[in-house]
Amino acid sequence: MTSATDTVLLGHGSGGQMMKRIIDEVFLEAYGSPELLAGNDAGVAELPATGRIAMSCDSFVVTPRFFPGGDIGRLAVCGTVNDVATSGARVRYLSAGFILEEGLPLADLRRICRSMAETAREAGVKIVTGDTKVVERGHADGVFINTAGVGEVPEGVSLSGASCRPGDVVLVSGTLGDHGIAIMSQREGLAFSTPIESDAAPLNHLIARVMEEAPHVRCFRDPTRGGLASTLNEFAAASDVAIEIDEEAVPVRPEVRAACEMLGYDVLQVANEGKMVAVVPADEADAALAAMRSDRYGKNAAVIGRVSDAAEHTHARVRVRTPWGATRVLDMLVGEQLPRIC
Repeated sequence: MTSATDTVLLGHGSGGQMMKRIIDEVFLEAYGSPELLAGNDAGVAELPATGRIAMSCDSFVVTPRFFPGGDIGRLAVCGTVNDVATSGARVRYLSAGFILEEGLPLADLRRICRSMAETAREAGVKIVTGDTKVVERGHADGVFINTAGVGEVPEGVSLSGASCRPGDVVLVSGTLGDHGIAIMSQREGLAFSTPIESDAAPLNHLIARVMEEAPHVRCFRDPTRGGLASTLNEFAAASDVAIEIDEEAVPVRPEVRAACEMLGYDVLQVANEGKMVAVVPADEADAALAAMRSDRYGKNAAVIGRVSDAAEHTHARVRVRTPWGATRVLDMLVGEQLPRIC
């Protein structure tokens, strides 16, 4: 029989001794930065006076909470680090808010927190504040996590999806569809001859490498929900341009492609959690590609398309050139393809 002390109880969210115990023995033990250990209601941290900061927040409700290649904790850190980094900011600090369901095994919570701590260290960021709430059984799915991130934007850096120009080149940092198919295979109990793992990864260092080698990069975006299709359509609409990609140039693992064909998914609409799309001027494309490939998470990076004048494509903003020379429209995902992938 499971001991009451081995699971989350309503008392852990009461504000009393039980809550202090779970904070001390789980959260602070995993990632107790000096700012957290101070015990104040707000973490006070140094932020160089650049005049501009970037902030982002996200909530993570993925099921299952442990999956090949990661877990909800790694996902929570990577997702927010990557969102802040797309602005060109140097990501510094994170917050972590937890909604815990009564009965969640404390061993699972410890494992999640250790994963968050390891991922934060890999990204070079600190978790400096957080919050915990506990709800009754049946009112959540074990654990939900909200993270917020902040970083400083260097002087002169201004990246935006509205900055794409005709002639620019589109790059992606690696194989697409890994995360979405990894989650689906676990959720549905699908077995493949080659295991499919999530690509969840912090990409702030990769982005920094690209910015150093391609200083006029237009924008970055991590193609999470809605995949590459949504990202490119957002860029095209914001910049009033058209984008065409070469389907054969898009890197996809054979096992992921096979799974998408079997399940009836367009891999270009499947979620990713450790890939980055970049748009750069044509004369900096080679440098940007080399910078991506020099990073551990960018070894399969590729140039996949180009930006053109919107007037050249009157019927669709984003198109895919197939291996047979024809083109097809690449629309944004309509509705839910893969529920709760992050």
